Amino acid sequence: MDSLVQWFTVTLGPYVSKEALIFIISMLPILELRGGLLAASLLKIQYLTALPLCVLGNVIPIPFILLFLRRIFALLKKTKLLRPLVEKMEGRAMGKSDRIQEYEFFGLLLFVGIPLPGTGAWTGAMIASLLQLDIKKSSIAILLGVGLAAIIMSFVSYGVLANLLG
Repeated sequence: MDSLVQWFTVTLGPYVSKEALIFIISMLPILELRGGLLAASLLKIQYLTALPLCVLGNVIPIPFILLFLRRIFALLKKTKLLRPLVEKMEGRAMGKSDRIQEYEFFGLLLFVGIPLPGTGAWTGAMIASLLQLDIKKSSIAILLGVGLAAIIMSFVSYGVLANLLG
């Protein structure tokens, strides 16, 4: 993730502000809030400035994923070229769906909130959409999960615990 953050910083840095950069990074799949907060820390952006930008950037795509993903996937599956890619993405997402299916709200919250590779708001929203979970409950679970991830990543990226204790 470090190298991706560095690439975005070098590539987009001359064209956008540091704050816009972390907002954009937080909107992207794979990087999401984790990458945004890490980039903010590396760019020396104040924590209280970075946190709302990264959270907002991470949650903006979620309603669109929840509302439109199944329709978009259905359209893309009609093309010979994109069908294998969509089926691969669906397979990967559904392969991670066991705990979410079992525990629904709390499973989705923890899936999004605990920053492990392959988890996060994008994948959580994709799974919720593919499982046809209730949109309101999914949205709340994902939002709370992003909050949990923000707390965890704040400790990791900014050493908040060290600052509180020291």
